[in-house]
Amino acid sequence: MASNLTALDKIQTQIQWNRLLSVVEEQAQVLVRTAFSTSAREAGDISAGVFDIEGRMLAQAVTGTPGHVNAMAASVGFFLERFPIETMSDGDVFITNDPWLGTGHLNDFTVVTPTFLDGKPIGLFACTSHVVDVGGRGFGPDGRQVFEEGIRIPIMPLARAGVLDEGVLSIIRVNVRNPVEVEGDLYSLMACNDVGGKRLVDMMREFELTDLDDLGRHIIEISRAGMLEEFSKLPKGTYRNAMTIDGFESEIELVAALTVTDDGVDVDFAGTSGTSRYGINVPLTYTQAYASFGVRCVIGGKVPNNAGSLGAVRVTAPKGSILNAPDPVAVAARHVIGQMLPDVVLGCLNQIMPNQVPAEGTSCLYNPVLLGGQGITDEDYGDGTPFAMNTFHAGGTGARPGKDGMDATAFPSGVRNTPVEVNETIAPLVIWRKEYREDSGGAGTHRGGIGQVMTIAHSQGKAFAMNCMFDRVKNPPRGRNGGGDGVAGRIQLDSGPDFNGKGRQTIPSGDRVTVYMPGGGGLGDPKKRDKAAVARDVLEGYVSEKTARGVYGWEG
Repeated sequence: MASNLTALDKIQTQIQWNRLLSVVEEQAQVLVRTAFSTSAREAGDISAGVFDIEGRMLAQAVTGTPGHVNAMAASVGFFLERFPIETMSDGDVFITNDPWLGTGHLNDFTVVTPTFLDGKPIGLFACTSHVVDVGGRGFGPDGRQVFEEGIRIPIMPLARAGVLDEGVLSIIRVNVRNPVEVEGDLYSLMACNDVGGKRLVDMMREFELTDLDDLGRHIIEISRAGMLEEFSKLPKGTYRNAMTIDGFESEIELVAALTVTDDGVDVDFAGTSGTSRYGINVPLTYTQAYASFGVRCVIGGKVPNNAGSLGAVRVTAPKGSILNAPDPVAVAARHVIGQMLPDVVLGCLNQIMPNQVPAEGTSCLYNPVLLGGQGITDEDYGDGTPFAMNTFHAGGTGARPGKDGMDATAFPSGVRNTPVEVNETIAPLVIWRKEYREDSGGAGTHRGGIGQVMTIAHSQGKAFAMNCMFDRVKNPPRGRNGGGDGVAGRIQLDSGPDFNGKGRQTIPSGDRVTVYMPGGGGLGDPKKRDKAAVARDVLEGYVSEKTARGVYGWEG
């Protein structure tokens, strides 16, 4: 037990723990560097981690998203239910993209690989990557059931004893629009787990370990204790918050009750809206992933993320609500709703620690899926180059305690913006405009992060489609503690009409579409903002002179 360790043992164990963290970070970097799709290679929409033979996460890579990492932490348990560790062999690889057994939608493939030392299973490596296409309608919110959203792979072997199952790969290849990219990403997922396993074996031989039992027990006990110590500093009780977001066919109410007890924190989403008829529903594992991350944003940030620290935060949502959507509802765009949950949770925590919580931000990604080809729109595509591309971008985050919000930065997902040059290389598109959006950040003592503006057109003048999965178009990010709201998003054609925030819509031949991404909410009274900071905002084009004078009281 951790409490029985000597001082020298503790030092040795900490070195081993740090080494384990370096192993999973190398695992993640292998995935990023070998990935075929821009979502993994450029945006970093991945996760990687190591688990003990009971399926408990011991370490995760810093590289990756909370939605993937925290949902994958639960997913490995489902793999072990289907294939117990004693049935696995060296060289086995298992795979799924089942939304309820993985990370929430079909575009995420999770791969789990057992690692053996001298013929004995010692742990499991798992990784997840968002692939560019899984067939069906394409990545977007228009589906009515998960069956329409693409191919669904149950938890099953992808390789046995080092021999790939070509049948599985063949089925995937003929069901997707980008078979080379998708298959390449599957090989990348396998490769990163393989490297992780090799590095783990090297580490264990170096430290003369025959299993991870003692180290894993230490990691989980210390991490859980660390989280409980942080929670013990908070006043006990229940704190409530609600947030209205755009939804698809109607607005959605996200309602949370956060309860602090001696045994951790419970977050309950009772009162939240029911499921949608469209693909914005959220499986429970994804809800748990982002709600627990919301707590960890301001409490216990120095405690490593693993089964111990995650277990101190318990998240529930009523079955049939949009945050605990049952199979087989459509879930492709579950991130649009799920990534709002940290803001909801932070609204609860603001009642406990009002000077330590950021304002609301854009939160949901602005990641349009752009498609061109015969039959994609009502117009004849002729000899145009067919394509399907998912590009990642972000609005502004909410202002932070003591700091402005981050500009054009993805939070809470943490993925990176996809470079324009990459988009234009892999698809017949031109990005005519990509710049900060003036006056989009909410006013405050600390200003909300600035959104961005992108104008996109087909380089061959053809009509193409955009699968829109945007929120904060009708309901902008709210400021906190006297700060102003951010500016809402907008999607507009050059020819005039605005797009809806969600659903597949057509950019006619010769036309262009401009996406205006929201800014984050402000924090605190705008009149108290440092006037030198206001002058700098005006100089850099973040804030107009009109807003600086009228809202901030600037006289420069």
